[in-house]
Formats: sequence, C-alpha cells, structure tokens
Amino acid sequence: MLKMPDPDKDVLARREEIVRALRQIVPGEGVIDEESGRRAYECDGLTAYQQMPMVVVLPETVEQVSAILKYCDAGGIRVVPRGAGTSLSGGALPLEDGVLLGLGKFNRILEVDEDNRCAVVQPGVTNLAITHAVTDRDMYYAPDPSSQIACSIGGNVAENSGGVHCLKYGLTTNNILGVQMVLMDGEVVRFGGRHLDSAGYDFLGLITGSEGLLGVITEVTVRLLKKPETARAVLIGFPSTEQAGDTVGAIIGAGIVPGGMEMMDKPAIHASEQFANAGYPLDVEAILIVELDGPEVEVDYLIGRVEELARAEGATEVRVSQNDEERERFWSGRKNAFPAVGRISPDYYCMDGTIPRRRLSEVLAAMRDMEKKYGLRVANVFHAGDGNLHPLILYDANVPGELERAENFGADILKLCVKVGGVLTGEHGVGVEKRDLMGEMFTEDDLKQQQRVKCAFDPQQLLNPGKVFPTLHRCAELGRVHIHGGQTRFPELPRF
Repeated sequence: MLKMPDPDKDVLARREEIVRALRQIVPGEGVIDEESGRRAYECDGLTAYQQMPMVVVLPETVEQVSAILKYCDAGGIRVVPRGAGTSLSGGALPLEDGVLLGLGKFNRILEVDEDNRCAVVQPGVTNLAITHAVTDRDMYYAPDPSSQIACSIGGNVAENSGGVHCLKYGLTTNNILGVQMVLMDGEVVRFGGRHLDSAGYDFLGLITGSEGLLGVITEVTVRLLKKPETARAVLIGFPSTEQAGDTVGAIIGAGIVPGGMEMMDKPAIHASEQFANAGYPLDVEAILIVELDGPEVEVDYLIGRVEELARAEGATEVRVSQNDEERERFWSGRKNAFPAVGRISPDYYCMDGTIPRRRLSEVLAAMRDMEKKYGLRVANVFHAGDGNLHPLILYDANVPGELERAENFGADILKLCVKVGGVLTGEHGVGVEKRDLMGEMFTEDDLKQQQRVKCAFDPQQLLNPGKVFPTLHRCAELGRVHIHGGQTRFPELPRF
C-alpha cells in the first residue's frame, strides 16, 4: 500500500483561513475549495492512486505564484505543482493537507526568436503547440512524447520527457536553453538563457527532471530546429520479438542513427491497428518503425542499408513510406498505442524502465515468463533505439488482487532493468510509482546526497513531499544549505 507523508493536522485545522488567504492572492475563480471542483485534480495519469487535495489554486502570473509559495513557506504548508496532469508516475498526486498549484493558465507562447532558433513559452503550453506555432517558419520542437497533444512543456521539463525522436535529437534536457523558476520562499530565479551553454554549476541540468521538488517553473526557453529536407519511415515486420530486438542493435552497430526507431509487439500492434488503422501487418510478432531524415540522397542510401540489415535478421515485410501522409500514418499507430490498449483492457499499468540495447531480447523473454507467473498479459511498445521500454501490463482493477499483481509485476520488470545495467525510468520520472524501488539502484548515501540538493532549494521540504525519496530525512540531519540571490553554499560532503 502506498504511503504518503502523514497529514499535518494543524494545517488541516487552518483550511478555511488558508483558502481565504489564497483568494486574496488569486481572486475570482482562481481558488477551488469545493469538493466537486477538487475531484478533478485527485490524480494524474497514474490513476491507480487518488487523493483529494486540500485546496486547488490556479494562478495566472509569476507574481501570484511567488506570493502563494511565500505564504505557504511561512505557514509550513505543503505544495504540489501540477501541469497538464499527464504524468504516469504519480508526480502530481495531491496531498490531503497540501495546496495543489495548477499551472494550466500559464498557456501563452511569449516569443519566437527565429534568429536564435528558440521560443520562450509558459509552462502550460502543450508540447505540440510549440511546433504548430513555428511550422510556417519551417521549424519544430524535437521532443515528442506520445501525449504531446496534451502534455505541457513545464511537465516535460519536470520529468525530462523524451519521445519517438529522442534517439537522434535528445530528451527535453537537450532541447531547452533556459527556465524561470520560483523557489519555495517566493524568490524568482533564472537559469540559462538563449545561449547554448552557461558557465558555473549546471543548474539547468539539475532542474530538468527534478519532478517538482526544487521549484515551480514559470517560463521555459526551448530550442527550435529546422525541419529536415527529407524524412521517410520504414515499417518492418518480424516473426519474433527477438529478431526485431536484434535488428535494433544491428542498425545502431552499423553507425546509423535514425531520427526515430520504435518497436511494438503483437498485442500492441493489433490494438493500435484497430484504433488507428495505420496499415500495420497483423501476421507478425513484432514491428519496427525506423525513420531516416536528412538530405534526400543520404536518406535513400540509409533506407537501403536498414532494409539489408533487417532482412539479414529475418524480417518478413519491409514497407517504405512514399510521402509524408504515409509516414505520419505509420507513426499514428505508435503514437496512439496507449489509448488503443485501453480498448482491450479495463485498466493498464504503464512502465518505463531503460536497458542497454543489447539486452533487449533477454528482457523480452524474461517478461514472457513473468506473464505466466502473474497471470497477466503485457503489450509492449519501446523507444527501441535508446532502450526505453514501455510495457503495458493489462489488468482489471475491479478484480480483487489484480492491481496488486500488476504492481508486483511492474516492480519485477524494473528490478530486471537495473539488474541488466539499466535504470528505473527513462522519461516518466520516479514520482510515487518507483519511489520505493530507488534502493534497487541507489545506496542510502546516494539518496542522502540527492536530498541535500533538495534541501538547498527547499529547506522545509514543502515542495512535492512523498515523491522520489523512499525515506525523507530532515534537512538538519543532512547538513542544511541555502540559496540567496543565486549564490549557493554547499556543506562539506563525504568523499567516496
């Protein structure tokens, strides 16, 4: 059973006072305290866990965010930041005694700087909206999670999201230049800018993937790329998942870096085809979608090499997109795999462990054995090129014991990922989902070091508590640190 921090009874007793104070900061409809309104925020994309927030506040300006955090810091009130709520790790799960700070009204693209190939956006702007805003300039924003139509850029930064094109163009951390963030005490700080690199500590790298534990992001400067001259996708079918996995290694081993390379197994193929009509072959055990982009002559050559490598590994079908419409249709099935699986199972549990590519076949075989052990099916989709697995464990929450079996199944998959040299998460984050598995990957000293960083930004540990760390130590026990005017003093840390 998931355990969260014990509610602060003193804070709960002050609820009406807190609501009144928040209404002074955010007037009008910006504070939601009635039960029916709060119900919409009781969970994020990890719907297995639900908790009603004490109150929801929806600021519209940086000044309001600063005032909210300053008030909560002074009153010892916990705060959970929330973007679009698409997190699959429970990163935005509310607290019974906490303020849910929603950033949905921060939804404007502030500036497109074509000369510097960047855009300045608010955190509530959806991922896909950035590309739509610059497509007429022949530019785009590279990271493209499957939820890009809904997920917000602030959440992408918090979780370091990836997407199908992250193999060649990188994750969120490789595609942002700067952020504006409000610390728990209300101080507004900036890291990075419109330049490619900054001197001193890599605060930008630290913040990206910090899961709302360090501050509330209120502005993001993203890199924009020029659209490639040519982009074509190859749809490849295989008689086994092992052959598909071996082809991934063969392509990368040949020095080819596709724009994207995704893999799906038979259950995912059939579900996606019924949902999206992407034209997938239904008589294969696995497919690869490999996209090559760049100059036309290079793309044509690489497509030939990919086909050769795939045929050598036993591919039974190779189909090359002939135009952008067909290429996008190939991708539509993969992009809609998650909602498609929702049609064949009442519930599913989506994991995202990452493994070395060479261990893909071994891990897939082990997952088939786990299916028998737990009596549950799995549909697999992968960012195959970078080893990021997305097993979808199918279960029915209405059947007693199935959710628990699904969670144990998922935990075994993640433990296996770490065992073969991988990590617990590739892009979904730790949140509450993987929090109690952190000990599989980190020692207690490792986790204390990480918490020292949190203490530098949030000494009272009021921002998103209960997430990431299986044990929350008091900052005084770890060696308290402070940030003042952008200057950080770190305590003397043990040497390893």
